[in-house]
Amino acid sequence: MAHSNTAQALMEMDRAHALHPFSHFESFNQDGALVIMEGTGARLRDATGNEYFDAVGGLWCTNIGLGRDEMADAIADQVRKLSFSSTFTDMTNETSALLVSKLAELTPKGLDHIHFTTGGSTAIDTAVRMVHYYQASRGFASKKLIIARDHSYHGSTYAAMSAGKRPGDHVPEFQYMNDIFHHISCPNPYRRPEGMEEGDLTELLVKEFEDTIERLGVDNIGGFFAEPIQASGGVIVPPDHYLRRMREVCSSNDILFVADEVVTAFGRLGHWFASEDEFEMIPDIICSAKGLSSGYLPIGAMIYSDKIHDVISQSESGWFTSGFTYAGHPVSCAAALKNIEIMEREEILKNAHDVGLYFEAKLATLNELPLVGNVRGKKMMMCVENVANKETKELLPDDLNVGKLISNKSEDLGLLVRPLGHLNVMSPALNITFEDIDFITEKLTESIKSVTDSLIRAGVRIS
Repeated sequence: MAHSNTAQALMEMDRAHALHPFSHFESFNQDGALVIMEGTGARLRDATGNEYFDAVGGLWCTNIGLGRDEMADAIADQVRKLSFSSTFTDMTNETSALLVSKLAELTPKGLDHIHFTTGGSTAIDTAVRMVHYYQASRGFASKKLIIARDHSYHGSTYAAMSAGKRPGDHVPEFQYMNDIFHHISCPNPYRRPEGMEEGDLTELLVKEFEDTIERLGVDNIGGFFAEPIQASGGVIVPPDHYLRRMREVCSSNDILFVADEVVTAFGRLGHWFASEDEFEMIPDIICSAKGLSSGYLPIGAMIYSDKIHDVISQSESGWFTSGFTYAGHPVSCAAALKNIEIMEREEILKNAHDVGLYFEAKLATLNELPLVGNVRGKKMMMCVENVANKETKELLPDDLNVGKLISNKSEDLGLLVRPLGHLNVMSPALNITFEDIDFITEKLTESIKSVTDSLIRAGVRIS
């Protein structure tokens, strides 16, 4: 255990020099960062010795849990054997070759071509480039516009952040590719028009997509980007048949369907990939990362179809001029291979399914709390939406930051949940137990009740 003075020194070093992803300067300058020192399974210890159950799963990624000796040994062995080798143009390495072959076994039928990246954002950026390259290669260079959705998050590189559209992400200090990306409505059943059935919501959203294609011109649209479940946008589970219907519209208009499975792939919903097994549709491109190595090392993959490959590979003079120094990194690939081996051997997908269904049922009990408007998600990907009024679904004022109030209280109780405005999101390790779910539910319930009482005492109206 680190001495508290050491913890304070580390926090001050960080506060003095680090620019964190998605920094909020006022709160960071005031409070600094929580310094994590150790992690085993789904449990973390900070620099002052406090212990936490990590229901966030790092950032949707610690699928097999932290601190596994098998992973450490596989990584160390590969470092000693071959710590780096380029995969540019006409070179490869052993673990990269083994991993593309293994992934081709796991992907939906017809998607067996893999381009490695450094993570999810770079996989999305590469998919944008692939859409343009494919459409131009088949003689349709004008098909360069891309349609995505409100409340989506696709990463933080230039094209990926332009594709996404979460409230607050597009700050005025940055520029975005607004000439390329266009957005349609988020498929949120909780926020559908009053009195509308979910099936009617699907029809409304499909019609909006068709109308957008007509407005922009079918000859100008190259791709549609969608997360099967919109993760950081609020764990938005689409209405029944929505994704399949959107896929059909794409197919009939020569628009590539790009499934952003950076979060949902590799077990989060109990499947290797969610598009087909959970939502009954096969996209043209799948972007993945996170669970591919369970966060042990950075790696991502853009997986694309035979249909695309047959077109882009026909030209003998063609060059796909996109790639990254660390693409197919032998150590990252070794980590991914060992991660997949562990998931298969320990039947982690089955555990994610079984314990995930229990997670859904247990968290649903929070719907009884006055502050909770909606509990939603699937299996190991859950969200609690907090509201001021359960009947009208009115939100609390933004400046209260209710999700952060709840996560702070949960942290005091030894539980980490992720605050996103008025939401609290959970995506724990996939090998957790039924007892772990009981702990998460108990502590989160206690936290929400405590924050509710504090708000009412402060004069905030909750009904």
